[in-house]
Amino acid sequence: MRSLSRRQFLRGSLAVAGLGLGSACGMLPLLGQQAAKIHRIGFLGVGSRAGRAFLIAGLLAGLREHGYTEGENILIEYRFSEDRDDRLPDLAAELVALQVELIVVSGSPASFAAKQVTGTLPLVMGGVAADPVETGLVASLAHPGGNITGMSMMSAPLGGKRLELFKEIIPGLSRVAALWNPTNPAYGPVLRELEAAAQTLGLGLERLEVRVPEDLEGAFAAAVRQHAGALIVPADPLTTNRQPMVAGLALGHHLPTMMEYREFAAIGGLLGLGVDLTDLYRRSATHVDKILKGAKPADLPMEQPVKLDVAVNLKTAQSLGLSIPPSVLQQATEIIQ
Repeated sequence: MRSLSRRQFLRGSLAVAGLGLGSACGMLPLLGQQAAKIHRIGFLGVGSRAGRAFLIAGLLAGLREHGYTEGENILIEYRFSEDRDDRLPDLAAELVALQVELIVVSGSPASFAAKQVTGTLPLVMGGVAADPVETGLVASLAHPGGNITGMSMMSAPLGGKRLELFKEIIPGLSRVAALWNPTNPAYGPVLRELEAAAQTLGLGLERLEVRVPEDLEGAFAAAVRQHAGALIVPADPLTTNRQPMVAGLALGHHLPTMMEYREFAAIGGLLGLGVDLTDLYRRSATHVDKILKGAKPADLPMEQPVKLDVAVNLKTAQSLGLSIPPSVLQQATEIIQ
């Protein structure tokens, strides 16, 4: 066997070393990709995915702002009650069993169900209509103190403003109806605020009970029978998920109706007055990002709305025989012709 000179040996060794280094360098990006963490979170919603679609869109937009893309570096396990809210605790337990890193809860009943199931897994409320302190979800807005935080819709304090708008728009208004779902904890503070404001404004307020979608038709008919001049629909997944249905019933019964969302006016409702709920869900992604990076829900203050929508549909007003006064139009953030 031919012996190698020292120079030939060194050349061969360097070639092999170069090959090894080249291979290693080629694998570095692959190793980096493998090391990138893919987060897995849950989404627990009241109703259906279609009904919560605009809220999910807001959340996903917020997640993208923080560098998360669904299906790439974050996976979302979705669960929806499909109008059977008694299933929410079981659905929450499923997500816990999947060992997700946190759950985004959508709708007050989902928040309470998830909190009932787990006291340790972080929960982020996308936008809760219930007063989070009064209902016991958190210890305080500034210091939630447990495993749940997120965004508060602050629905109750706007009750008086909604009644004032109706008085400006509807001449001789004396009686207003409000939907009421006894199964939703959000309604207690909201109705108390409405009743106090109605008394101050000299208005009668009628509660109309709705528990399931099939109750909505009867509630509108009852409002007409009781000579209500207008109807307020407080935030509730039962109606939030069915805004086109509510708008259609309002037009069909010739009843001026207000919901909390600009989307309601955009699809044919008379008035939308409330927070920008899609924006709340977008902003809730900040809580998600902080928790995924190690923050504790107990240390993340609940956040409140920064945007208020006042949307008016002039075409619907005309069909109801109403003329929207300039004082209301000046307050509108959106006017639908």
